[in-house]
Amino acid sequence: MSASGSRNSCLNSIRWNCEKVMEQNPANYITVEIYNQTYHLSGQDADHIRKLAAQVDAKMRAVAAQGRTVDSLRVAVLAALNLADDLSQTQEGASGLAARVGHARAASLRGLLDEVLEEERKTGS
Repeated sequence: MSASGSRNSCLNSIRWNCEKVMEQNPANYITVEIYNQTYHLSGQDADHIRKLAAQVDAKMRAVAAQGRTVDSLRVAVLAALNLADDLSQTQEGASGLAARVGHARAASLRGLLDEVLEEERKTGS
């Protein structure tokens, strides 16, 4: 059997197993639609999964509306890059905020320490 033949067999096996598990316990799966494709997903928080799916769907549709490609794989990759950029900017903003809060806290503690030292200097303790 060729390498691609065994790969296709493996993919079909995995897909069949997923469908078989869904048949055994469909209550654990959430059905969502992303870019006109239906997906059966599982997770702890169904509402969160639906919100994430809606974000991915919206990003894919925005990319498709702006781009010249109709290839759904290219649309998905471009949407993923956009989402990764959003995440990166959010993380940079959060780390910048954490740094500013840390600096403000350090300044506040320095001020308190200066007050305590000044008070001890005045009282001679």
